[in-house]
Amino acid sequence: MFDQFLPYFPAASFVFGLLLGSFYNVCIHRYLSEESIIFPGSKCPLCGHKLAWWENIPLLSFALLRGRCRSCTKPIRWRYPLVELLSGLWALGLALKYGAGMVWVVYMVVGAILLVASFIDFDAYILPDVLTYPGVVIAFAGAYFFLRPALGGPTLTDSLIGACAGAGVFWGLQQLYRKLKGVEGLGTGDIKLMFMLGALLGWRPLPIAITAGAVSALFASVYYLLKPDAKALQTMIPFGPFLSFGAMLYVLFGDFYWRFMLGK
Repeated sequence: MFDQFLPYFPAASFVFGLLLGSFYNVCIHRYLSEESIIFPGSKCPLCGHKLAWWENIPLLSFALLRGRCRSCTKPIRWRYPLVELLSGLWALGLALKYGAGMVWVVYMVVGAILLVASFIDFDAYILPDVLTYPGVVIAFAGAYFFLRPALGGPTLTDSLIGACAGAGVFWGLQQLYRKLKGVEGLGTGDIKLMFMLGALLGWRPLPIAITAGAVSALFASVYYLLKPDAKALQTMIPFGPFLSFGAMLYVLFGDFYWRFMLGK
């Protein structure tokens, strides 16, 4: 019976990812507003309008409401459909690449942490410990118990080296920038994030994921530098979301990179 479901798994994953994305939005908003993720029920953050069930359908509700609250008609932030779409695409991409199984589950849990943490970082320039610390444990456990047997890596040694190397390099960059400029140029949350990503990926893929994140951050920096309140090179740019993006890209497309590099 399970085999009969497998052809539909990618489509089901996409829908499930959209639904999870709606929950991620709740987590992001409630963390930023310092509210419980359980109470009160879903409401417009601007006017307090309690949302009907049909106003909570991922992507579709945003389209039906034309991007505005039904009560106060104020624009709904694009973060909401964007998080839902990214969550759905992540679930779909994992399903197409890895199929149904614990590898999909591990990467879905890690992806949830990265998406929620990233969009909190976009708004508040912080990667919460409540996400990064459990993320480290999940990354080590998931890599050792599920990714290693199914994919052949990373080993526990690879994870330990990756975690220490990733966090160590970013800690060194933080200290160097602080010494040269006298201000913080890299948040401690980024160091903890790198510990998590190093544990998940191992040390070999880490430079590729970091490079992908740095390149994407470079392009995004144009947006931040053009903002009205920008302060030239002193403008704050959250790096955590782009490191997460680089790692997620590697999870989905890392094998294509290696085949290209090896000429296969």
